[in-house]
Amino acid sequence: MSPEEWKYLAILLISIPIGFLFKKAGAGLKQWGSAGVGLALTLLTCGPHILHSLVTILGTWIIMEIRPRACHALALAWTFLYLLFFRMVTVFGLPAPTPFTNAVQLLLTLKLVSLASEVQELRAQKEDPSKPPPVGQLLAVPSLAQTLSYSYCYVGLLTGPFYRYRTYHDWLHQGLAAAAVPSWEPLLLRARPAPLFGLLFLLSSWLFPLEAVREDAFYGRSLAFRLFYMLPVFFAFRMRFYVAWIAAECGCIAAGFGAYPVGAKSRAGGGPTQPYPAPDSPEAGATTKYDYETIRNIDCYGTDFCVRVRDGMRYWNMTVQWWLAQYIYKTAPARSYVLRSAWTMLLSAYWHGIHPGYYLSFLTIPLCLAAEGCLESGLRSRLGPEAQHAWDWLHWFLKMRAYDYMCMGFVLLSLRDTLRYWASIYFCIHLLALAGLGLGLALGGGGPDRRARGTRGHPEAKTPPNKPPTPPDKLREE
Repeated sequence: MSPEEWKYLAILLISIPIGFLFKKAGAGLKQWGSAGVGLALTLLTCGPHILHSLVTILGTWIIMEIRPRACHALALAWTFLYLLFFRMVTVFGLPAPTPFTNAVQLLLTLKLVSLASEVQELRAQKEDPSKPPPVGQLLAVPSLAQTLSYSYCYVGLLTGPFYRYRTYHDWLHQGLAAAAVPSWEPLLLRARPAPLFGLLFLLSSWLFPLEAVREDAFYGRSLAFRLFYMLPVFFAFRMRFYVAWIAAECGCIAAGFGAYPVGAKSRAGGGPTQPYPAPDSPEAGATTKYDYETIRNIDCYGTDFCVRVRDGMRYWNMTVQWWLAQYIYKTAPARSYVLRSAWTMLLSAYWHGIHPGYYLSFLTIPLCLAAEGCLESGLRSRLGPEAQHAWDWLHWFLKMRAYDYMCMGFVLLSLRDTLRYWASIYFCIHLLALAGLGLGLALGGGGPDRRARGTRGHPEAKTPPNKPPTPPDKLREE
């Protein structure tokens, strides 16, 4: 592990006992205490580069004050343009930001765009009171002080999960419910697999170091070895993020952050989707069951064992996926599912950084989505139950290999290294996806946009929130 990774881990682990200190505190102590801890962490890890986050916050707040009716689009443009400046500061003779500054800036961008959208929705609802307010709407436009405290709250500051301002507000004002919200049991349950994932990460990254792929000797090995190598690289990649996101969720759980009654049917990132009554007494709070779906950022089982590429995205970095769906996908300048996905992946790559590997990887996803959509509607729909079971196993295997392949671009980053590796395995996933797309079209498949309502891959036939799809080994039982 690099020194930065050890620092990240230390910060994540320290946030757990800090969370217990804040859990039952009053609203004022939570607001300013959590902001103070976050500000201290930002100063410690970013130093003078904290000015980038401060400028972004002030710019967004000014936009919300001046143009509340259109602040969502303006805030999106402002924060994304600032990301470009942020990543090119050395061109202007400014010092390069630290990796921690980049992490803060990424999460802050999501929070501020979401906040601007919530402010715009609140303004629209006030202008048309006859329209019922959506669940989780803002109660009032946050002041500058409230915006700053939300932005620098230590929860999710460096690694996520992303959460809306309303989620933060509800945590500040839990009141009687704070004592009833469980922490120890769900925390221990959530943390249980993390040590194993950590050991698997250390072992796999030691046995199969990424740096080997950048060496000339690697390309003198056999094709089978080069094809195989992307499997342990992606495995180590997954294990690393599983540990980080589980630890981040545990920090939230310790503080009671993101806890809502089960009846609220919360979604990762978005929060409650159904109205829920707040307990009016300690007794009522004690009988209410809570969950932490709002801050759930990774579904390890769903990521590894879901069948389709599109489901793999849904269970990875779940709160950010909600943000992308809500603020990018829904406003994409296209109606086609594949084209909307391409637009979303393009902006997701831009959000991650300016390295060519991000774009090569993310923009491979729409091709894979188009291929699997055509094959499902053109081929799978023609098969019987037994053949569909076998197909789903093959589909799962190919889905994992596609993510192995795309991960190499994500971690190698440079254009040269990514294309060199993909060329050494003959761009196999690109060619396989193109062949699958051609076969699906030849069999009459039309992709996700033309499939009959109710089929497995139709965009409207979504898997219930946070529930892993049926794995291949259980399809036969159905």
